[in-house]
Amino acid sequence: MKKSIKVFAPATVGNSKCGFDVLGFAVHEPGDVVTLSLLEEPKIEIVVIGNDHIPTQPDKNTCGVAAGKFLDRVAPDRGVKILLDKKMPVGSGLGSSAAGAAATLYGLNILFDNPCSDEQLLEFGLAAEAAACGAGHADNIAPSLFGGFILIQSYEPLKIKKISAPQNLYCTIVHPDVEIKTAAARKLLPGEIPLKTAVKQMGYLAGFIASLYTEDFELMKNSLQDVLAEPRRSQLIPLFDKALVSIFECGGLGGGISGSGPSLFALSVGQETAAKIAATWKNLYQKIGCQVYVSKINDQGPKIMG
Repeated sequence: MKKSIKVFAPATVGNSKCGFDVLGFAVHEPGDVVTLSLLEEPKIEIVVIGNDHIPTQPDKNTCGVAAGKFLDRVAPDRGVKILLDKKMPVGSGLGSSAAGAAATLYGLNILFDNPCSDEQLLEFGLAAEAAACGAGHADNIAPSLFGGFILIQSYEPLKIKKISAPQNLYCTIVHPDVEIKTAAARKLLPGEIPLKTAVKQMGYLAGFIASLYTEDFELMKNSLQDVLAEPRRSQLIPLFDKALVSIFECGGLGGGISGSGPSLFALSVGQETAAKIAATWKNLYQKIGCQVYVSKINDQGPKIMG
C-alpha cells in the first residue's frame, strides 16, 4: 500500500447563475494541491502553504474534517499528515474550502485501495463543508470531487446527477481582490420568495440543463438568468453591472456571480471569446486588482500529481 500521494482538486462555480444551491461545475484552474502522508498513529497533522489565516486544527479545517470522517469509517487506528498548498484565494466564491476537502478524500481513498463509494466520499465532503460554512451545500464539493456539471436533485436523501459539458464550452473567471463571507452573502437573501419568482427560476434552470444535453447555446444564453440571489448579492461586488454587460459585448453567452462572490464567471463558445472576456475583465478590475482564469469545463475532477 502506498504511504503518500499528491493530489490536485479544482475550483468550482457554485449556483451557476440559475441553480442556487443545486448546480455547480468544475474548472481546470485554479485549485488546491494536497500532499497526504499516512501515519501509523491515529492523529491528523495539517500544514498550510500559501495562506496564514487558514486554521490548522483538524476540526476547523475542511481537509482535517474530511480526513477525520474518512479515517473514522475506514481506518480508525491510522492517521495522516496533510500538506495543503493553497493555489486559490479564500472567500473567493470558487469553492476554496471544498477543493482541499475533495483532494483529501480522493487521495485517501486511493491510498486505502478505494474502500469508499462516491456517495460516501460526498457524505464526508458535505460534513467538511458544514464545518466551514455552517451548512453542507453540495454545489461546490460535488463538482470538485467528480468534475463536470453536478445537479443536486435532492438533499434529503442526497441525490446528484453529473452532466458532461459541451466540448467547446469555456469558462472565464475573474476574482477581484475583495473578500465576501458566505454567511454575510446569505443574510441578504429572503426567507421566502413569491411563487412567480420561483416559477421563473425553475424555468431558467430547466432550460439550462436542457441546453447542456442538447448543446443548444442559444437556449443556454437565454437560460443564464438569476432572479433569486443575484439581484441582492450583486451590490457587494464592485463594477458588477459593467462586468456583466461586457460578457455580451465580447460575444459570450452570459454569466454572473460564482458562489456567493466576489468572483464572477462567464460562459462562452470557444477559447477566443473566453480570452476576450478575460482581457476585458482584467482591464476593468486593474485598479482594484484581480486574478483572471480561462478554462474548459473540467470533466475529470481531482487528479494525481507527479
